[in-house]
Amino acid sequence: MIAEKDSMVSIVYELRSGSKEGDIVESLTPDNPLTFLFGTGGLLPKFEEKLNGLSTGDTFDFLLNSEHAYGPVVETAVVQVPKSVFEVDGKIDETLMQVGNTVPMMDTEGRRLNGKVITIEGDAVKMDFNHPMAGADLHFTGKVTEVRDATEEELTHGHIHGNGSDCGSCNDKAGHSCNCG
Repeated sequence: MIAEKDSMVSIVYELRSGSKEGDIVESLTPDNPLTFLFGTGGLLPKFEEKLNGLSTGDTFDFLLNSEHAYGPVVETAVVQVPKSVFEVDGKIDETLMQVGNTVPMMDTEGRRLNGKVITIEGDAVKMDFNHPMAGADLHFTGKVTEVRDATEEELTHGHIHGNGSDCGSCNDKAGHSCNCG
């Protein structure tokens, strides 16, 4: 069986920033593989393209240029926000508002995003909303540990069920809840 749309795929890998010799960013082992429903848009398209057609036991070694990964660093994603954004119950939460912290926030349309506190200047906080890997080339070396057909339930819910999955509590496309795991 090969990795293709609507198959369940498990992989282990080492991710390095920039090249084979770059800093290790993430390392997944057989005890903690990445298990996902192939072709549902949950992963970087070029990442899945590189895995397409591989079988259990196959190895991979590829580089994703930043434009095919998380894109370039966007200067307009670095913004000043008022300190009042950090207010909780009428008081500024100093533990959240610390240089280097990544803080979950929402934009004006209600979409969740993370911002990293860069500096605190007067009544404003400079934050970077770029993805932490923006501007970086990503080098993946790994192995496919399992490929199988996804079940009808997994296809309906849009994710994998069972051990090593991305599932906790979920709602399928029809709004039915599932408790898998």
